[in-house]
Amino acid sequence: MSRLPAAQRREQLLDHAAVLFAKGGYARATTAELAKAAGITEPIIYRHFASKRDLFIALINRSSERTLAFWEAHLAGATDPAERLRRLVGDNPMVAEQTRDAYRVLLQAITEVDDEQIHHAVSRHIGNLHAFLRTELELAQAEHKVNPRISADLIAWLLIDVGMGYGVLNAMRIPGHGTDPTGQHVQDLINRLLIARSPKPGDTPDDPAR
Repeated sequence: MSRLPAAQRREQLLDHAAVLFAKGGYARATTAELAKAAGITEPIIYRHFASKRDLFIALINRSSERTLAFWEAHLAGATDPAERLRRLVGDNPMVAEQTRDAYRVLLQAITEVDDEQIHHAVSRHIGNLHAFLRTELELAQAEHKVNPRISADLIAWLLIDVGMGYGVLNAMRIPGHGTDPTGQHVQDLINRLLIARSPKPGDTPDDPAR
């Protein structure tokens, strides 16, 4: 059994826990199984996490941090608020390869467990995503890229609601979901409804396309 620095061991345990929870569910997974997967003895787990619940809450918190870091990285270099929103609409963490597994574990767990601390961690996580989206929407509204008559708070919740619903159907492998017979995608619709396009020569102030 190799010795790892504490921070590295903690990350390793979270990685193995995410895989274990995804396969068997949070409620059925055991710390003994986690220790075996990580190649350590069970007491080592408790040096880093007080309980399986604390480990799962740490996994939720890490998912939040990774989602925000993923968004920040994808927004790097984009200064136009409309372009930033387009990128965010396309960066659904429930389907993105880098983040989707953690979200599927999270959704599975909240159907298995009625635990106040876990629900609090999930609420805090979703709140972090909402705050990030709201800030981007407010910047876009300030530059008239998004309708300012609708609150940024409400639009941010709409994006989260749609994104989570899309992510659930994607995880369920529902054929054809999110598209119409012409190949138009729900992401295209959100962009058209949400983000004002740049005016083109010949447009008038009353042009309905704007």
